[in-house]
Amino acid sequence: MNESMKYTIKQLNQLKLVGFRVLCAGDQYIVEIPKASKCLQESISEIKQVVNPLIQYGAFVVEPETHEENGYWVCVEVQEYDEIPSNMVTLTIPSQRYAVTRHIGANYQIMDSYSQLHEWINENNYSRLKEKWHLEKFYSWTNTEKVEVELFDTIK
Repeated sequence: MNESMKYTIKQLNQLKLVGFRVLCAGDQYIVEIPKASKCLQESISEIKQVVNPLIQYGAFVVEPETHEENGYWVCVEVQEYDEIPSNMVTLTIPSQRYAVTRHIGANYQIMDSYSQLHEWINENNYSRLKEKWHLEKFYSWTNTEKVEVELFDTIK
């Protein structure tokens, strides 16, 4: 892939997300996130005002300052919050600017893509905002050996 096309800067508007919060030991996220993702896919019909049922979002704070920010959220975007299922949560992500790259491959290799993205951020004199919400936009997630995801690292 052409290096200039591999990384981009994107400004996203506020996102309203509905889904599941995953809270577990650090080494268990690679197992628990796919389970939550499958559960969300199976429950999609219970969520009202879904923007696109074929896209799932992951959201997390790299360096959470409170217990409420700790964990990983597996969600879909909604136009408005409307009759949220009792076993699900809402999460509003403010408008933010991100450095973005795409990862296609095994879920356990995502950290390699993040390392390369972080290197590009540093080389281009951006600063990571580790206390802000970061996003993962999944286009394909059912096969953990071949996920397709855009990684959104919050920057200033």
